[in-house]
Amino acid sequence: MDRPGDSDRAHDPYVERNETYWDRVGAAAHGPLARAAWARDEPAWGLWATPESEVSVLPATLAGADAVELGCGTAYVSAWLARAGALPVGVDVSAEQLATARAMQEEFGLAFPLVQGNAEQVPYPDGSFDFAISEFGASLWCDPYAWIPEAARLLRPGGRLAFSRYSPTYALCVPPGGQAGTTMLRSHFELGRLDWGERVEFVLPHGEMLRLLRSCGFEVEDLIEIQAPEPAHRDYAEVSAEWANQWPSEEIWKARRTG
Repeated sequence: MDRPGDSDRAHDPYVERNETYWDRVGAAAHGPLARAAWARDEPAWGLWATPESEVSVLPATLAGADAVELGCGTAYVSAWLARAGALPVGVDVSAEQLATARAMQEEFGLAFPLVQGNAEQVPYPDGSFDFAISEFGASLWCDPYAWIPEAARLLRPGGRLAFSRYSPTYALCVPPGGQAGTTMLRSHFELGRLDWGERVEFVLPHGEMLRLLRSCGFEVEDLIEIQAPEPAHRDYAEVSAEWANQWPSEEIWKARRTG
């Protein structure tokens, strides 16, 4: 895992690799899925479509709140925020994902800013937002030592951060290009950057994530480890519902900026 100040960080091409990956995947796969997500009456989170009523990812009151979605993809989460009365901004590195998001805005009659850019360097002033959220966006595809300080910079004192990502348990057990199994394949103490060739993901262990959030002025309010329901609506290439019913494949963090 790179740390701020590493001399080779500026030359790391993972942002470009992930942009290329998502331009291709966004055009091929996520476009057709966007409409169903935009049409949801109630938000449902992650791989297992966990209902908002079970996990309360969103603040109780969003009316008039300035919100930013970091790594918004097709921006369905921003659409949910807008319907709840927030004033969202969606940020994503992929032009193809944002093109789908704009098509969905037109189809569903919702308008909010969509910004193409790296969620590690968002072109908004300090303290611009009351709420920041990332559902398998910046929370997975960006260096946490860059995007979490950036989220802290963007939030006003008392602002809230919510993000979902793969769990460390999953990251320990998933092989390159395969499905999570029951054998640990890598060291817990080497978790961080997962290089899959065409893309790069980031999953910090819990202790490291907790220390990072605290160092950026966040108070952690909750950590929810998601259990897949039984029966689940589907399996995934990277994880089966049976596996995720026994061990958490994903988790949701909620934190508040204290200073």
